[in-house]
Amino acid sequence: MKIDLAKYGYKPGLETPSGELGRIVRVDRGECDAATSSGILRVLSDSQRSQNLLAPVVGDWVSIVEDPDLGFLINEVLPRSNTISRRDPSEQIIEQVLVANIDHVFIVHGLDRPLPPGRLERFLVIAEDSGAEVSIVLTKADQTEEISEVKSIIKAVAEDKPIFVVALRGSVTEGLDEINKLMEAGKTIALLGESGAGKSTLINALVDDDIMATGEVRAGDKKGRHTTVTREMILHPKGGVLIDTPGVRSVGIWDAQEALERVFKDLEHLSNQCQFNDCAHATEPNCAIKEAEEKEVIDPYRVQRYLALQKELEEQKNR
Repeated sequence: MKIDLAKYGYKPGLETPSGELGRIVRVDRGECDAATSSGILRVLSDSQRSQNLLAPVVGDWVSIVEDPDLGFLINEVLPRSNTISRRDPSEQIIEQVLVANIDHVFIVHGLDRPLPPGRLERFLVIAEDSGAEVSIVLTKADQTEEISEVKSIIKAVAEDKPIFVVALRGSVTEGLDEINKLMEAGKTIALLGESGAGKSTLINALVDDDIMATGEVRAGDKKGRHTTVTREMILHPKGGVLIDTPGVRSVGIWDAQEALERVFKDLEHLSNQCQFNDCAHATEPNCAIKEAEEKEVIDPYRVQRYLALQKELEEQKNR
């Protein structure tokens, strides 16, 4: 079946000198599904041919060639406009690219569980580092009466980010209209969040179809069962695509100093007022951050999280 690649984000200039142009919509153990103008192709990733041994991820644009013995192969991964990356949870100093070429990131949180500010901050740093737009989506609004409290937490750490509140109950889909307004042909939106946050259910509601498998969460700790086990791109009826991702348990940041400074811009502003440029905000005299803490102007726990993330990035550099 013919495919209009403009719906998948094609823009003039995305050309390949050889082979057929395609966009990776799913990756499974060395094999990928790629959307091409001639249809969805199952392709192999040939590391010897791939650009700089770059492993393809969902969202990548690639050139595809046909081998008489092996079938369709990824010949080259085209340059990425951006990525969403984290520190590999199994390797402390290796970058793990989650998805590529993103326009908008939805940080999804289920209101059936608490929202730890530190986890939100880490998701924000990862999302901001991509350079894409960022929004917060609160799902399961029908399962709590404390929405205003959660919004207050978000405003405290992400005051400028749009917040969308969604309740999905059978045929009742409150809050979806505002999110659907963000969808347009060629736009790529990636969803990040814990397992069980409602990402797959949200995508099903947005595309008005039960495409993504969904699962229950454990009653005790509200953790999901990793229903989504691979990253996958889903076409929206209006054009544009949504990328579902497996639930992220470990949110290690990667080489994201500028994003960290944006997420903690209030503390960065105070830091510039310290007496010493290399102030560690501990025992140094005339530390603006410590003074603000003592006056209860800022949350000391937020300062602790800020310093911990700074240390995490510094350790990456030293390694």
